[in-house]
Amino acid sequence: MIETNTLQNLSVNKAMRRQIICLDQDKTIDHGINTIIKHKVNALLAVDSQLQPAGVVSKTDIIGAYYADLPIDSPLNYIMVSPPLYCKSGDSLETALEQMRTNKVYRLYVTDNASEDLVGTLAYPDIVGLLYQYCHQCEYSHLNKKKHADEAGSVLRFKVRDLMTTGVKNIHIYETLSTVMEALSAYRFGAMLITDESGLPGGVISKTDLALAYKHGVMPSVAASTVMCSPVHSCDADSLLEEAIKKMILADVHRLFVHEGNKNNIVGVLSLSDAARGRSGSCHGCVSSRIKVEDHE
Repeated sequence: MIETNTLQNLSVNKAMRRQIICLDQDKTIDHGINTIIKHKVNALLAVDSQLQPAGVVSKTDIIGAYYADLPIDSPLNYIMVSPPLYCKSGDSLETALEQMRTNKVYRLYVTDNASEDLVGTLAYPDIVGLLYQYCHQCEYSHLNKKKHADEAGSVLRFKVRDLMTTGVKNIHIYETLSTVMEALSAYRFGAMLITDESGLPGGVISKTDLALAYKHGVMPSVAASTVMCSPVHSCDADSLLEEAIKKMILADVHRLFVHEGNKNNIVGVLSLSDAARGRSGSCHGCVSSRIKVEDHE
């Protein structure tokens, strides 16, 4: 058993992202979509005329506006969630993640311990990035085969099936975007699997795809096939977790659909939040120092 506790006693400032994407709360939803897409983030901080935080606008809020047929030139303060939730840069990751879990949010805004100034954001993908960094540098890492090859071969490693969410929901290509949005809201998903006439995986519709459809004036009554993206990013259920995380990072996606045997046999989905729930990277070596995390996309 490996006794190295690489994740023990880590604080928020080890994982947080130091770039804070802000926008005036009086700017339009259209402007907000442009900003979120440009910076590849899931939410932005809406600020008032004094540049003080007023609320948070996420892709979920934008999709809600799309579903409600709210004019895209409406101001962000119509849809923002207020107030933003905060943690301190010196807080433990365990404390911050428990706060995220309790409040069912995907991110926290980080303030300086002394000055209370905003210094960053903390979201589930940031935690995964930190875990992957530690795991990749570990001498027992599957991706670091030159070091301790014999010992590494005996390490008990997580597979995708250990952390994936089972029971994937899907939408047929002829269903409307409104139906897709309803399903995303009901199941708290970040994307929906779209199946073709034969019931086989045909594509994926994410919140980003829907936000872009909203921006371009696509009616919610059109078929899912109109905006879905192909191919479906997937991995095998028996793939190593470390390899799946690497695949998500390189493909710049937040989830992989999981197949068993035949690639058309989708049995689950692995998201970055699921990966964060592993808490210690890809093996059981850091098991005693794991952080309790739950999935909130």
